[in-house]
Amino acid sequence: MSFQLVQGLHRAVQAHPYRIATICGERQQTYKSFTERVARLAGALQKQGMAKGDRVGMLALNSDRFLEYFFACWWGGGAVNPINIRWSAAEVAYSLDDCETKILLVDDAYKDMAEELQRRSASLRTIIYVGDGDTPAGMQNYEAILSESCPIADAGCGGDDLAIVMYTGGTTGFPKGVMHSHATASVGGYAVEAGLFEASSLAPCSLLVAPLFHVIGVGLAMANFIAGGTAIVEPFSPLDCMESIEKHRASQLILAPAMLQMVMDHPDVNKFDMSSVISLAYGGAVISESVLRRAMSQWPSARFRQVYGMTEMFSASWLNPHDHHLDEGVGLRLRSAGRAHKFMTIRIVNGNGEEVERGTVGEISASGPSMMLGYWNSPEQTKNTIQDGWIRSGDGAYMDENGYIFIVDRVKDMIVSGGENIYSAEVENALAKHPAVVSCAVIGIPDKKWGEAVHGVIVLAAGKAVTAEELVSHCREYIAGYKIPRTFDFLESLPLSAAGKVQKNILREPYWRNTDRAVN
Repeated sequence: MSFQLVQGLHRAVQAHPYRIATICGERQQTYKSFTERVARLAGALQKQGMAKGDRVGMLALNSDRFLEYFFACWWGGGAVNPINIRWSAAEVAYSLDDCETKILLVDDAYKDMAEELQRRSASLRTIIYVGDGDTPAGMQNYEAILSESCPIADAGCGGDDLAIVMYTGGTTGFPKGVMHSHATASVGGYAVEAGLFEASSLAPCSLLVAPLFHVIGVGLAMANFIAGGTAIVEPFSPLDCMESIEKHRASQLILAPAMLQMVMDHPDVNKFDMSSVISLAYGGAVISESVLRRAMSQWPSARFRQVYGMTEMFSASWLNPHDHHLDEGVGLRLRSAGRAHKFMTIRIVNGNGEEVERGTVGEISASGPSMMLGYWNSPEQTKNTIQDGWIRSGDGAYMDENGYIFIVDRVKDMIVSGGENIYSAEVENALAKHPAVVSCAVIGIPDKKWGEAVHGVIVLAAGKAVTAEELVSHCREYIAGYKIPRTFDFLESLPLSAAGKVQKNILREPYWRNTDRAVN
């Protein structure tokens, strides 16, 4: 039998049909009712034109309907294209057209973008409204098409069948679609389930607040259904997060470091009972050691785990609970990215792909059954990333004698801010479109809240002038807000190598001078 992403759902509805599957605000669904809605929605999507392997997009905040969308697409033979809610309309339209997404689901938060997406996208044909208000003109109503459809049989897709196209930043200035099959995504889900879920006689109760367009959110959602647990699904806010943990006795969650810091900084952090949390994972960016130590002191009953990974691999390493000690001897491991989990092999390699000695800095290279199929319609970029069966991460690191990985730099020209990957080329392309900019470079600089902040270095055309505010406003037309530089330097020229390449190490050096590594 091949891996199927709906297998956990089939098992759960067979073993405990009346267990609560999802909680979203006042809505609750058992596995029986959830599975019936999934089978109905699968039929409705097929009526709307979804054929085997067709991509269906969703632009929405976290909700139970997002989970229904995932499973209905897979049940009906399609593939999901979960869209980054922080993107501009131009970026969303690019992703729709790039992988020929004809059907898009939008909620109340993003329905107003739909009209612009219809103008910009050549592939988009059908928009389905999944909100609770009046259906906007020109859209199908989610509940209406679901109620008018009969449940259909599972299409039986699995193994190497395409399941997910998940877009991430692009080195060429355009997002690239990471393709995962039922098999690779299932293994990613099993890796999260094995690493985060405790053996217990009680069913797990997972709080899904990490965005479901992100591999962290998808990974926890898949792990929860593999374990037959209850999913509390909602958009993230620090207060709502704490209230949901106390009200529903959540036992597992994953937070990006910035999210964890927001919870710890909330003035009411001591007012809620969060003792039900037994597993708390964090990942997506390097965490501040001070924030982690505060969280561990605040939640002594929780077993903390760090996960390092990438969309291309779902995950690559874990820092497990026994590594999270506040004593000085083991405490140094809090700065590690962990060790390879049981489904993964990791090496530190040089530029030729050869493994280097322990303690020597090289590039993290990973291999395993959760490796992506490749980048959508980008064979050259796939070839550059997957070499001899190994994915090159772009992160510079060393491995100690016990297999712990310590990230020290970034090989690729990439910035990680608040858990989001930002490729400098995307931002530079946007800046270069301004008539006053003759050349530019974008770098990451240290930021206490987000890990890294985007910083622009600008050379103006002769006789031209522009303010930082004008550049920010200009960029909003082309790229998401989190990618836009918030600070700028204006120079007469950029430092160039003998080959004519911008020497970004020189631009970064003043900002990272007194740090122990060149990335956060």
